[in-house]
Amino acid sequence: MQIIRSIDDYDRSDAVLLSIGVFDGVHLGHRAVLRSLVAQRTPGTLAAALTFERHPQTFLHPEDAPKSITTVDEKINLLDACGLDVLFLLTFDERIAGLAPETFLEDVLLRRLKAKLLVVGDNWRFGKARAGDAALARRVLEARGCRFEAAALAESGGEKISSSRIRSLIEERRFDDADRLLGSPYVVRGMVTAGEGRGHVLGYPTANLALPEEKLVPTDGVYAATARLDGADHAAVVSIGSKPTFGGTTSVVEAHLLDFDRSIYGEQIALHAWSFVRDQERFENAAALVGQMGRDVAAVRGR
Repeated sequence: MQIIRSIDDYDRSDAVLLSIGVFDGVHLGHRAVLRSLVAQRTPGTLAAALTFERHPQTFLHPEDAPKSITTVDEKINLLDACGLDVLFLLTFDERIAGLAPETFLEDVLLRRLKAKLLVVGDNWRFGKARAGDAALARRVLEARGCRFEAAALAESGGEKISSSRIRSLIEERRFDDADRLLGSPYVVRGMVTAGEGRGHVLGYPTANLALPEEKLVPTDGVYAATARLDGADHAAVVSIGSKPTFGGTTSVVEAHLLDFDRSIYGEQIALHAWSFVRDQERFENAAALVGQMGRDVAAVRGR
């Protein structure tokens, strides 16, 4: 899959079958649309998606921007697995935000990308002040020989599939339901960095994960998860929170890998198969915390 980060850098002559969206999570609904797109590919055409490095809301209304189910690297890998030929991975900025809807359709999609099919969600809005909608896109594109499809949200078990719904499920700790709508495990992936070293002192060493600021992580609490490291899976107890027993103020993600004892600083861990164990608590002292950590490990072993 070819990745294009600026429309100005794209100069291929092939006609493009295109879908546009944020594609956060690349869930079952996204995959169904992209499978249909790839299936319609013929000689001389390319199946492509246009998306953004970060959610457009991070530029338009940063205070309301949702956290991302998938990081940009995770999204690239998932889109690549859909069989696309080209991914237009753009930075949403003032140039894009200021495009008149007709200019976006005529100059970007038709003239530069040579779009012959566009598939979007039926609630798609685009262009300056979100003034463009599916009706305008259909009228402009079909008049110039580009087919247009506005797809309703896909469903699974009678439930609408959307990124916002999946975010809510993760925040509600309903991980099995989130994984079902995603079509693949919800993953929190990060590099192991040096922490305060308190876990070693307490007898439960933890891997502190450095995560992108925009990454959606589960609500503060203690969880069972599977930690993938160097292609091998390990049962893990994961703590998310500010370490209230020790007066912490910043939320961190720490993973204690069961029956594991080696230094892994600088390595990457991917946490999946999440399940809730308990809420975060402030204990009277370190000894009380250690006792609870022992019970947490026992609970995870028993799952």
